[in-house]
Amino acid sequence: MTLDFVAVHPEWSVREALDYIREHGYDRETLNIVFVVDADGRLIDDIRVRRFLIAPLDSPVRALLDGNYTMLSPTDDREKALGLFKKFDRVALPVVDENRKLIGIVTVDDMLDVAEEEATEDIQKLGGSEALDEPYTTIALSRMVKKRASWLVVLFLGEMLTATAMGFFEGELEKAIVLSLFIPLVISSGGNAGSQAATLVIRALALGEFKLRDWWKIMRRELAAGTALGVILGTIGFLRIAVWSMFSKVYGEHWMLVASTVGLALVGIVLWGSLMGSMLPLVLKRLGFDPATSSAPFVATLVDVTGLIIYFSVAFVIMRGTLL
Repeated sequence: MTLDFVAVHPEWSVREALDYIREHGYDRETLNIVFVVDADGRLIDDIRVRRFLIAPLDSPVRALLDGNYTMLSPTDDREKALGLFKKFDRVALPVVDENRKLIGIVTVDDMLDVAEEEATEDIQKLGGSEALDEPYTTIALSRMVKKRASWLVVLFLGEMLTATAMGFFEGELEKAIVLSLFIPLVISSGGNAGSQAATLVIRALALGEFKLRDWWKIMRRELAAGTALGVILGTIGFLRIAVWSMFSKVYGEHWMLVASTVGLALVGIVLWGSLMGSMLPLVLKRLGFDPATSSAPFVATLVDVTGLIIYFSVAFVIMRGTLL
């Protein structure tokens, strides 16, 4: 916020307002917008300076008022200010106190810097790191390691659950060792789908493309998209095993069961990953946290664990009585 603004009174004539602007506007932050206040300094309206230039000199300032303005509070979040600048296409917004007294303005050139900072912070969080809060090339190495290590430790502990899940299905792996060949394939596919969904939803949420109350609309879209993507990857996985089995015995005589397991598991895992990636940012937003916190690596870690459960559950149903 800056205190360098021009304010006039509604009872003045346009001539008096222009004379005041000429006298006091030299060192002001912007002259594109002139603010109208009453005798107590309370905001009444804002007027683009071009309206003063084309209005009759003897007409009162009150005749130029249209009531089409918005304002900020000193305690408003910077993201709210960014949203108002985008919505109302203004070059400056007034800041008023609880009594509507004009205490300063925020200009669009300053908000461009804020927009860059906010975007940088979100991108860094999406990468699975705390926001650096300063340029990458100048931040102290110890501080950068500290900011990156915290999330890596959390993700590492989460990935330990993957080993726990695999240990739970140790018997199935011993009976059908061929299943282990496709573990990286199926869980990475779910993580990638979840990362895609999380990134798209977080960005759309930041741009105000939808509200939290529209969560069901987002879920329906991801149900459709996740199913379609799962079918695509599942078909490719099935065909890969089928074609490979024509030239190799690596998958054994029950290659059809293996192919069906991988294909169906991919449908379920990709669908689940898409749903988790899209819903987790909304849940965090609802709880008052930054949606960017549900970074792509965090979503991928969660999907890795649940993806193994889906994979072996599908395998148990399809291969029961043969390999299992």
